Amino acid sequence: MTYNDIDFNNKTILITGGAGFIGSNLAFYFQNNFPMAKVVVLDCFRNSETFSNGNLKSFGHFKNLLGFKGVVISGDITDKKLLKNLELNYKFDYIFHQAAISDTTVSEQDLMIRTNVNAYEDLLKIAINHKANMIYASSAATYGDSNKFEIGYEQPNNAYGFSKVMMDNITYEYLKQDLDISIVGLKYFNVYGPKEFYKNKTASMIVQFGHQLLKGLTPKLFEGSDKILRDFIYIEDVIQANIKACNPKKSGVYNVGTGKARSFEDIVNILQKELEINNGKEYIPNPFVGSYQFFTQANIESTKENLGYEPRHEMEDGIKAYLPEIKRLYNEEVK
Repeated sequence: MTYNDIDFNNKTILITGGAGFIGSNLAFYFQNNFPMAKVVVLDCFRNSETFSNGNLKSFGHFKNLLGFKGVVISGDITDKKLLKNLELNYKFDYIFHQAAISDTTVSEQDLMIRTNVNAYEDLLKIAINHKANMIYASSAATYGDSNKFEIGYEQPNNAYGFSKVMMDNITYEYLKQDLDISIVGLKYFNVYGPKEFYKNKTASMIVQFGHQLLKGLTPKLFEGSDKILRDFIYIEDVIQANIKACNPKKSGVYNVGTGKARSFEDIVNILQKELEINNGKEYIPNPFVGSYQFFTQANIESTKENLGYEPRHEMEDGIKAYLPEIKRLYNEEVK
């Protein structure tokens, strides 16, 4: 399914973070719908390196790209020599910048800023030079402790959210210029769906709860989970937003969610119903109080108006569509 009238055939497209969750889904969107497009995936593929919190430094995984026929480059977006080579060796029409340190519990602030903020501006300069429309990943983490999920009400409570605010600020500065390109930042809310599994502990609770249930375990929820509400968005709607952002009515930063907050209790209830498994629920203390969002709900009015975006998946629909992949992963990767 295509989401607008743009013919991406014979276009050259860069996807940073292309072996990750959203990036790999984008890569296959182009491959499946526009086989003549030249898709270049750049990713800092995983190795054994970890942050001080014990989590992997990169979640890029080759299995997310099995069947991909485009160009794959392993490299770090902070590597200026690599970026210069990309600038000289290609002429991009679109840049989808998904690469980032996206782990909200990472405490290495220096690395977070270099990777998320400084590298974004370097890529933006390439986009301007190539006259390539830029679509990049911002985040709902920018809102942090805010109780208003609208552009301009950002109040990040961790280094990741702060870094995304700084990226958005760079965008606003560049948009003051008379540019030949569009720049669109997409503030993703809680994305779930196929190809997220290799994010390990930072994958959505939908796949984690699904695998707990399939193992015969009782799903563990934070205390008060019926009151912890998030805007959960299925990956297909995120891809829709990215494609529609290629030709916006107006450049800017936009929320990408459903506009409806749902609870973690809802997730477990839907999964248990669809899987026909009832293992009850176990409640545990929340160790992240102080740096944890207890409520998110995207205001998507400007996204609808300027991108033509319209979410198509209720949580029930998204989980139902995702279940065959959750089961496949359980049988092939978890069991």
